[in-house]
Amino acid sequence: MENLFTVAFTHKHLPLETVGKFHIAEERRAEVLSELKAALKIDELMYVSTCNRVEFLIVQDDVNGLDIKNLVEHFSEGLDADETAEVVAKAEIYRGEDAVSHVFRVCSSLDSMVIGEREIITQMRNAHEFAGARGLSGDLLRIVMKKAIATAKQIFTETSIFKRPVSVVSLAFHRLRDLNIPLDARVVMIGAGKTNKAMARFLAKHGFKNIRIFNRTPERAELIAKEIGGTYAPLSEISDYDKGFDVLVSCTGAEGAVVTRALFEQLLAGDKGRKVLIDLALPGDFAQEIFIDPPVKTDYINIDELRATAEKNLAARSTEIHRCEEIIENSMHAFHELYHTRQIELAMRQIPDSVKEIRRRALESVYAKEIDTLNPESREVLNKIMDYMEKKYISVPMKMAREVMLSVKK
Repeated sequence: MENLFTVAFTHKHLPLETVGKFHIAEERRAEVLSELKAALKIDELMYVSTCNRVEFLIVQDDVNGLDIKNLVEHFSEGLDADETAEVVAKAEIYRGEDAVSHVFRVCSSLDSMVIGEREIITQMRNAHEFAGARGLSGDLLRIVMKKAIATAKQIFTETSIFKRPVSVVSLAFHRLRDLNIPLDARVVMIGAGKTNKAMARFLAKHGFKNIRIFNRTPERAELIAKEIGGTYAPLSEISDYDKGFDVLVSCTGAEGAVVTRALFEQLLAGDKGRKVLIDLALPGDFAQEIFIDPPVKTDYINIDELRATAEKNLAARSTEIHRCEEIIENSMHAFHELYHTRQIELAMRQIPDSVKEIRRRALESVYAKEIDTLNPESREVLNKIMDYMEKKYISVPMKMAREVMLSVKK
């Protein structure tokens, strides 16, 4: 197991901008990883990339271990000398059992920026399927990932760590969903930063299609709009918008209110229906005068309430971490058994071929003359005896190996 390594570049030790330089575009991923595998003489390779981490799962039989500097330098086009030195120094490197435990923790979301987020399980599974389909990974990563995903599922079903959202964006979406807003609702978003980008992705993922994004820098709004299938415009044009809205989401870095009473009434475009206002900015983007004798009924979701809920949920999740750690510890014991059993199976795969070769030599060389003197009936009996012995010589060692494994476990 000492030939298994995990190399992680994460938000915990590196700027997200630096982590992002290890991102490989999907259309080039297979090519880049194949080249990396060949250049570093890696036996098995799996690559995981999320918004705040990049991980390499590596199986390499080099007795000198993994050359992290060589790995980093394969991405040197995006890194200057100082960044390269920083990444080499701050990369998280795990080996053997520690690598397996780390993979279990990552897959179970215990190592995530937001503990308990579900998406990481799918990301890890997809990364492994990608590697397997392209011949990058092999037997060891297969059993590691199989047990890691099983562990994550167990944590998901037996603890409450996934059940309480702790990100304000996730909470905002859950509040919106609880209001039973139809999927064809007109959604207007002001701002195209990370928070609104995440919110837009939530909305699109759950079926909202009619999304209009306004931002001071239209290019950023354009990128989000293309990703989610929405539309965009410069913030300077928002006063000309006359399509109305059902949901208004705002998150900008402005110091004062962005949505004034006048802008709010103009955006209504004469519509008197109930509206949902979601303010994800700090300080808030909605002027308080909007809520003094408002022209329409509103549901107001704001960051102060969301943060308070997030803190409560985070505290509740923290009480579950101990139980999660117990599950991972038990999974590690189970993985040890699985790993050693698999090593025996791999070592004994040669037994059938060896037995067949012994039989061939006996019949064709060692006892060839004696066999030539046998009549057909005797030869048939001899072949039956040899078939029986061949099967037993294959099955008996396997049975004995399993019994030894069971006795060791006890």
